[in-house]
Amino acid sequence: MSLQKQAKTLSKTQIQFVSEFLLSGRNGIRNHTIFLLSVKAGLRAKEIASLKWLYVLDANGELDTHINLPNIASKGKSGRVIPIHPDLKESLVKLYEGSLKGGVLGSEYVVTTERSPNTSPQAIVNLFHNLYKRLGLVGCSSHSGRRTFITNISRNISKVGGSMRDVQYLSGHSSLQTTQRYIEGDSQSRVKVVGLL
Repeated sequence: MSLQKQAKTLSKTQIQFVSEFLLSGRNGIRNHTIFLLSVKAGLRAKEIASLKWLYVLDANGELDTHINLPNIASKGKSGRVIPIHPDLKESLVKLYEGSLKGGVLGSEYVVTTERSPNTSPQAIVNLFHNLYKRLGLVGCSSHSGRRTFITNISRNISKVGGSMRDVQYLSGHSSLQTTQRYIEGDSQSRVKVVGLL
């Protein structure tokens, strides 16, 4: 895949802009949660559509600290355990509370529609396509959140004592080379690092 064909990453300002837009619209909490699952957990469209409450709740029925994504809900053997970002946790709690009817979940799936207890990966792809088109975010697609997540964790992993292998794991890639293709470079960082020589 050439760099020109990769989905654009989102800046902090754009993430805030998209979040505010989604929360102000119909099905705001659900759609915002879908967005955060992409940009704050790096999930693929298939993984978002396949995500069950079982994967995000602990034994007491409370929201866990991690998404426990099994291989069956992922691509190939790319199941993994992903820490839940505070923003995503807040959104998941609201969505979970809204999904309870008489103390019972309306569906085992996190993302539902008005007509179905779950959704499809293509519906997730379409949601992102329509969202970014409406907001004028050219070059963005359902992969933009995932690329943003991978790029951001790769830039920060050394600050917490991690390595690119940790980024590879959180991305669900079998190859480090694949992970590296997702990471967007930063020209300012290149200038700064050469200045340190």
